Amino acid sequence: MTRVYPLRYYGDPILRKHCTPIADLQRVQTVPGFGAVSIKDLAENMMETMFDAYGVGLAAPQIGLPIRMFVAAEYHKDGPEGDIPLSAQVKRHIVAINPTLEILDPTLRASHTDGCLSMPGMWSDDVQRPTAIRLTYTDQDGEQKIEEAEGHWARVLQHEFDHLNGRLYIDLLPPSYLQEHRKTIAQLQKRAKAYLKAIESKR
Repeated sequence: MTRVYPLRYYGDPILRKHCTPIADLQRVQTVPGFGAVSIKDLAENMMETMFDAYGVGLAAPQIGLPIRMFVAAEYHKDGPEGDIPLSAQVKRHIVAINPTLEILDPTLRASHTDGCLSMPGMWSDDVQRPTAIRLTYTDQDGEQKIEEAEGHWARVLQHEFDHLNGRLYIDLLPPSYLQEHRKTIAQLQKRAKAYLKAIESKR
């Protein structure tokens, strides 16, 4: 049975950590506050967590794991359609473990909106990203994969890859953006601090 994990919000130090490669795919992983799971089960739980939050991608640090792993999905349409479960609208998805990213077309464009599940209530149409990329990664079954992408899908993969290096989309925007959203940021930092305190109290 899949599980939905709580999301980590802006202000949580783990979102700024450079994540560690996964050396052994057979080794179980433990999300703080939850039991140990296999990589395959973790991937399923991350996908379910992403669907629950209506996201297009989710990186391991966003659920409290500083490991180099993310999931991402491309949907048939840009947004949710009616009462159809988001999981039923997936065109394709990937589970990327220890990914590397190569820029194929360095032309910077701000063609799609950037947002983040760890920063709900905030988004921007001004984030400049390279147009086309190549992602090389290992999937949950240990198979080597290569994904070439451009446009919106390329932006999604770059966004999630950035998470593994402690980078957020706001880092690609001027400081004035944070000033415009200072109230939201203060609320997120408060939620992040409260969750960390709750986890600490259970230890």
